[in-house]
Amino acid sequence: MQNNTQEDIIEIEFPIKSGDFVAAGDASSKTKKLLKQLGIDPEIIRRAAIACYEAELNLVIHSLGGSLILTITPSELVIKTQDIGPGIADVDLAMQEGYTTASDSARELGFGAGMGLPNIKRCADNVEIVSELGQGTELTITIKTNK
Repeated sequence: MQNNTQEDIIEIEFPIKSGDFVAAGDASSKTKKLLKQLGIDPEIIRRAAIACYEAELNLVIHSLGGSLILTITPSELVIKTQDIGPGIADVDLAMQEGYTTASDSARELGFGAGMGLPNIKRCADNVEIVSELGQGTELTITIKTNK
């Protein structure tokens, strides 16, 4: 077991607005840039950037707004999203490729193809989803940095 000090932990919170497709991707771009500056392995950066982008887009498309919180420790990256929104009625169904509840307007913009959660699962070492209908969803993505 590794003893971490507070100095070993970086945490950044990005507010995400519902329907803001212009700013969509900003948090994932900033995350990718930071991970490069920290000298994280390029394969880990690739996985984190994809997972972060998909999670960020899910907030833009499906929620009433929320936040994306990036936590970096010596052993892992944790990307957590918390939103106010409709919640996910069937998490297992939402994890299936091609399943989407995106609005027609989001799909017209090229978003909402139903690949977000499946792509996150492919890139992560662990994915946890806690969702309550009418309350919102909390998504926690963990990517180990030293296997």
